[in-house]
Amino acid sequence: MLNHANKIDFYTEQCLKASVNTCGDCIKSGPGCAWCKDLNFTKTGEQEAARCDTPAVLKEKGCPPTDIINPKNDFIKISNKPLKAGENPVQIQPQEIQLDLRPGMPYTFQLHFKRAQGYPVDLYYLMDLSYSMKDDLENVKNLGNDLLKELNKITGSARIGFGSFVDKTLLPYTDTNEAKLKRPCSDKNEPCQPAFGFQHVLPLTKDGDKFKSMVAEQHISGNLDPPEGSLDAIMQAAVCVNEIGWGNSTRLLVLATDDGFHMAGDGKLAAILEPNRETCQLVDRKYSKSTLWDYPSVGQVARKLEEQNIQPIFAVTKKMETVYTELSKLIPKSAVGVLSEDSGNVVNLIVDAYNSLSSEVIMAHEALPEFISVKYTSDCKDGEKPSDRGKCDNVNIGTEVVFDVTVTVDRCINSQSFLIGPLGFNEKLKVNVRTRCDCECDDINQPHPHCKEKGKVVCGSCRCDPGFLGQHCECQVGQKDVASLKAQCQKDNGTECEGKGDCVCGRCQCHLTEGGNNFYGEFCECDDEHCEKYANKQCAGHGKCKCGRCECNEGYEGAACQCAKSDEDCKIDGIVCHERGKCVCNQCECQRGYKGPSCKVCPTCQRPCQESGSCVECLAFGTGPFEKSCVENCKHLQHVIVEKLIKHDCRVKDKEGCWMLFTMTEQLGFDKYIVNVLKDRECPEGPNIAAIVGGSIAAVALIGLLILLIIKGVLYASDLREWKRFEKDRKHEKTSGTNPLFQNATTTVQNPTFSGDS
Repeated sequence: MLNHANKIDFYTEQCLKASVNTCGDCIKSGPGCAWCKDLNFTKTGEQEAARCDTPAVLKEKGCPPTDIINPKNDFIKISNKPLKAGENPVQIQPQEIQLDLRPGMPYTFQLHFKRAQGYPVDLYYLMDLSYSMKDDLENVKNLGNDLLKELNKITGSARIGFGSFVDKTLLPYTDTNEAKLKRPCSDKNEPCQPAFGFQHVLPLTKDGDKFKSMVAEQHISGNLDPPEGSLDAIMQAAVCVNEIGWGNSTRLLVLATDDGFHMAGDGKLAAILEPNRETCQLVDRKYSKSTLWDYPSVGQVARKLEEQNIQPIFAVTKKMETVYTELSKLIPKSAVGVLSEDSGNVVNLIVDAYNSLSSEVIMAHEALPEFISVKYTSDCKDGEKPSDRGKCDNVNIGTEVVFDVTVTVDRCINSQSFLIGPLGFNEKLKVNVRTRCDCECDDINQPHPHCKEKGKVVCGSCRCDPGFLGQHCECQVGQKDVASLKAQCQKDNGTECEGKGDCVCGRCQCHLTEGGNNFYGEFCECDDEHCEKYANKQCAGHGKCKCGRCECNEGYEGAACQCAKSDEDCKIDGIVCHERGKCVCNQCECQRGYKGPSCKVCPTCQRPCQESGSCVECLAFGTGPFEKSCVENCKHLQHVIVEKLIKHDCRVKDKEGCWMLFTMTEQLGFDKYIVNVLKDRECPEGPNIAAIVGGSIAAVALIGLLILLIIKGVLYASDLREWKRFEKDRKHEKTSGTNPLFQNATTTVQNPTFSGDS
């Protein structure tokens, strides 16, 4: 029985309609939109888009319920195919369905899964044959019959195969000396096979003795570095379906190793640059591209294992448990078990891992077409929340679990199909999807009086004959001035209909977009196909593209609806972005120059010392321009008067010419500060009259003294020159013997009474 629930309550409450002209445009514009085909519903001059709205609004506007066209989702159940002789029991119901969906409207149906008794198992044992696994190989040689016996107890039909691997036969992975390539083992007495990458030994078989004999022929080999070529081997075991012999069964791949693994990129160490191509390359059962292709990535291996429904079991030593546990997290439906020193517990390990994997049901889809999304819920514990995969644990044989599968198509598409099924099982449900994008109206294909006999009625509106336009085909091209008609189709004197439509009778008739929808808007400026993408999904899959912009679903935000609405990552001590920005996509968008993850600092901002001076003066000292309106003008400051300031941020002069010293500590938000003001201002002292007078007198006296000294100096210099000249003249007199000051007498007088003769 296929139960279903068509969840449309949310969509009937709204109609996110664009500019529409026809019924088909209307139902494509939004899942909540309906169309009224009543001929007299629209008034003269009213746009045909008025016919498009939610059913409730159309009823309120007077549209008869029988004239409301509102296509719903529908389904056709395709009967399950009858089983043929020898086929495995059916575990999922149904096996094929047909969904006819309206774009944007989700549809939910139920998928039933019931583990069947006796479902066959294929197990391929992939063993590391590096030298450190010598003891383990001896135990594996006797493994076949025991493992088949245990698996047959569970399923009744089991097969087992064998393959082995070491590593690429290139440096630095393997010693490339010719002798070492032929015999890489250090013990000369030890049977040893040449180095190799991967070799397929035994296809899947029910013959335990054959497994034993084939494995008995295997010998240990060797390489240089500890990591092995495990991923190379896993890839070949997954893609070589025919060579391995994988059947319609539960497929298990057991990887037994005691070391780590090389991955994509490691091949560069040996100059291998060509990436792994994910194809089977076995020649004589050996991997022929081992030395030519790089190792595959973990993602490649995980994808191929999932495609082939192969469930890996990593049987590893204790020291490697953590490594392979992390690897298992990246590969759905995988398990890790710890080997004993000699692999003696491998049978129990595999059986336990098989039971664990089989009881875990993960419902997933594959080959999902573009524009289709799928969500799952289940009746299992923790399965109520919709997710990309449905999961149930501890599902025993014979227990039925039910998954609610919700399918949504975002836009009109051609008929598509995809598969849904539990990982690790070959059974799949085929889902065929078609879209309901056309209105089904009983129209008469002939001219109608409602359309002035110039067109026919289609779903209540006129579809005019060529050469006529208008609500009632009343406009004939050529009756009006062409220039004026074209001007009506130009936005801001720009391109006619934005280059995305034709201007007919003064109105834009929009072209089709690349996706097959219409451009819309008065000037064809809008379309719903070119919005910002995230993770290669338009509007991140969390919104609708409307006129080039994403309209996000409730709970999402961002230009591409890529972020869940939350301000938790923007909070510090419960405050969002220090109240200096808004939280968008879990990051602060700061304002006014603030930076940092929480808008805490502003590198270019200066403390408003001068601007705050008047407020500090009135708050701290009760003076200044705001003396009478301090409370009103200074609400943004909280002041504290302190006795001492170790250092100050601001030094501002008040009304009286005194210097106010204060610090400013910024608070949450903008322009809010706590101000610590020094109690004592630095005010200038009055003039000292006595000092001024005394100084003046002293200055005058000093100046007079300097003048006297200068005069005395001049006189002294003059006297000195005269003295030196006098000394010079005296010296000259002594040299000549004549006194230059003496003058001879000019008159001679003789005494008559005196005679020299007597």
